[in-house]
Amino acid sequence: MVNMLTYSMKLFRFNFLLLAVLTAPVLVCRADVVDGIEAVVADKVITFAQVEDYTRPVEETLRTQYSGEPDVYQQKLDAALHDSLEVLVERALILHNYETGGYNKLPDSLADQLVQDNIHERFGDRVTMLKTLQAQGMTLEQYRKELLDRYIESGLRSENVQKTVIISPYKIETYYQTHADEFKVGDQVKLRMIVLNKASSDDTNAFELAREIDLKLKSGASFSDMAGLYSQGSQQHQGGDWGWIDRTTLRKELSDVAFTMAKGQVSQPIDTPDSVYLMLVEDKKAAGLKPLADVRDDIEKNLQIQEQARLSKVWIDGLKKKTYIRYFFN
Repeated sequence: MVNMLTYSMKLFRFNFLLLAVLTAPVLVCRADVVDGIEAVVADKVITFAQVEDYTRPVEETLRTQYSGEPDVYQQKLDAALHDSLEVLVERALILHNYETGGYNKLPDSLADQLVQDNIHERFGDRVTMLKTLQAQGMTLEQYRKELLDRYIESGLRSENVQKTVIISPYKIETYYQTHADEFKVGDQVKLRMIVLNKASSDDTNAFELAREIDLKLKSGASFSDMAGLYSQGSQQHQGGDWGWIDRTTLRKELSDVAFTMAKGQVSQPIDTPDSVYLMLVEDKKAAGLKPLADVRDDIEKNLQIQEQARLSKVWIDGLKKKTYIRYFFN
């Protein structure tokens, strides 16, 4: 009886809301009306102001990035507003599913704990939190509900999507074989380098020091030891070790030398306007595909993301089929 009464009250509120929407043409026909309705999901209304608030961080970035391109800025902003609306519709669907799907209701103490945790993580203390919320025009109760809604959304997404994602070795190997272009690499060298910076473009001291180091190397000194002692490059403390690199990693005058050297060869001092270099090619690889073992983890993560997106869409589409949704500005 209580459930039927609650359902009747919700149905009455929803019908009243829908009637108000349908009899207010100015509100639903102009996107610039403050708090105009963007969508209705079951008995929840998503307003234009909510979409704007959700989009604001992105909007600020776009305004800076496209300050001199107003048409591009507006195009990007429209796309961001559309994406934000879809995120809010999905959230409303998930929360409606929580309310009507027979889930055990979370205790109020959980919301209180979420607020306390957020105070420590984001604000530092309660006074700062309250001042921040006041500046944003949000009450503590609204913030408390927002945190709880996010917790519910995250939990249901995890339950319905993330836990079911398993990528088999067969799928990984198939992806590797059918997307070979993604794993092509050019010629590579395993390089160590000694960098000696010049005080000015006509400084000859760095070049003379490079010649002295070269003589020590030819006498049997370790390149790694010489790099640790003399190099001023970023890899000094790693013995000048740059690992495996391709032609695009180095400036052209260096890569032109490095990729013509033989395995185990040390270059002559290479003089540039700002520095002098000595290079050791420890090993070489011809152009080809990265080994599957080197990219297996990346492929698995990529496939997990794709599968999560697919499962999420299937789940959300299922919720949409059994829930009333109406868009007004799409």
